Amino acid sequence: MIFVIANIELAEGKQAAFLEAFRQLVPQVLAEEGCIEYGPAVDEDTDIPIQAKNGDQIVTVMEKWESVETLKAHLAAPHMQAYREQVADLVKGTTIKILKPA
Repeated sequence: MIFVIANIELAEGKQAAFLEAFRQLVPQVLAEEGCIEYGPAVDEDTDIPIQAKNGDQIVTVMEKWESVETLKAHLAAPHMQAYREQVADLVKGTTIKILKPA
């Protein structure tokens, strides 16, 4: 199993529109072979002093996949290409971390 943490940087004021489109994508991804978990997350408002907040322009996607191979298949899936085109005007950039259990 691998973990993926994707940080999606959004154009200012576009979080609601992005999340609406992203939530439509989630069931398709969850149905993919090898997908264990996939969902968006945003900052929780707390008073915990060590919390590092992303702000309104970052949506973090928390993912678990059976393997790097299933992640690669996900990234190449036709519905992912359609999603990327759909949100192109909302997204400024994306970075991912791919981790394995320690």
